[in-house]
Amino acid sequence: MAEQIDAVRVLLVGAAGKMGLEVVKALTTTQDLKLVAGVSPRHAGQDTGVLAGIGSSGVLVDADLEEAIQRTSPDVLVDFTNPAAVYAVAQTAIRLGVRPVIGSTGLSAEQVSHLTHLCARAGLGGVLAPNFSLGAILLMAFAKQAARYFEFAEIIEKHHERKLDAPSGTALSTAEALGQVRKNFNPGLPDSRELLAGVRGGQVDGVRIHSVRMPGLLAHQEVLFGAEGQLLTLRHDATHRACYIPGVCLAIRAVMRQNTLIVGLENLLFEDSRT
Repeated sequence: MAEQIDAVRVLLVGAAGKMGLEVVKALTTTQDLKLVAGVSPRHAGQDTGVLAGIGSSGVLVDADLEEAIQRTSPDVLVDFTNPAAVYAVAQTAIRLGVRPVIGSTGLSAEQVSHLTHLCARAGLGGVLAPNFSLGAILLMAFAKQAARYFEFAEIIEKHHERKLDAPSGTALSTAEALGQVRKNFNPGLPDSRELLAGVRGGQVDGVRIHSVRMPGLLAHQEVLFGAEGQLLTLRHDATHRACYIPGVCLAIRAVMRQNTLIVGLENLLFEDSRT
């Protein structure tokens, strides 16, 4: 008889948020992952399954993170809240021996460095990913390949009006990836000037990033490469938050094998494809 493997125990912070509810749905139907606690102070005492519209799960929402960790002993903490909260949440998780999987963007380089140090010191795996969509990760990988052949590149990212940070973490990661291949994109035009400050977007290694925020959008990114007589456009559109779930589950499983903080889902996705 095959040996039974215990499911990974997951605590979800932001359990009543739009992304959190998608994670609740996934964890209640995935055999090797188990939701043991949800945290959302405004929804304390409510059933996570009822909130997600799938019927009672028996897992009630907690108001206090530390109490939830001590009561349920999770292996992994998943956070899809916001940059103002996630830094403190991640520190608490690591201090209490729980592996953080962070989907929020907007953390500073200093905060990421500190969390990396904390994970390494504790010998705990962690994942910080600006995007959990496998399609978006592949877009970044394809863009990095194209950067070898084009000197001109710009990024247009579009998100819903409730996204607080701009540019998106995915756009920044994409520009940084392009910068690993080529520095100082978009050469020339020394006499050009902006008649309206910021109209040409922000820059990372010469790659200009343009951000759009409005209702009707979810998460969309285009990377444009130009050369004499041709334009290459790479585009990814997230039309439903369910697209992030395969990446979240991949990160939860993979983090159990790590002993440090992994920044970027691509470092797990392509590692997973080689094994």
